Amino acid sequence: MTRPGPGSDRPRVGLAEIASADTTPVYVISVAAELAGMHPQTLRSYDRMGLVTPGRTSGRGRRYSPRDVLLLREVQRLSQDEGLNLEGIRRVLELQAHVYALQHRVGELQAEVDRLRAEAAAQVAAAHASHRRDLVPVPPASQTVVVWSRR
Repeated sequence: MTRPGPGSDRPRVGLAEIASADTTPVYVISVAAELAGMHPQTLRSYDRMGLVTPGRTSGRGRRYSPRDVLLLREVQRLSQDEGLNLEGIRRVLELQAHVYALQHRVGELQAEVDRLRAEAAAQVAAAHASHRRDLVPVPPASQTVVVWSRR
């Protein structure tokens, strides 16, 4: 199998794609290796290093999920196309996961802010609706005294 070199057209795997991928462990190591375009021994090495950790069966056999396969492809891309060493790849994956978690949290907080703004707007509207309409506010005159008398 020929592998593209630096500057290749290998697609980059996005954070959202990896995070939203199915995590059900279904592939044996040989199938996962073929899907990722790697040798099974490479997958074993990555597992030992903690780069991509597959699920395990009761007999301790490795089972890779679609998410694991996407991670393996990203590891391969970072290694071959970007020239990163394995420690650099581990750090990039760690930072990508952190960024995704922060983006998710920002989304949650934005939804909460939107909810609170709508609630505050409803309270302001209710307060305005309860105002008496027969009273008209008059701005205070700046140090002017008006004397009213009956003629």
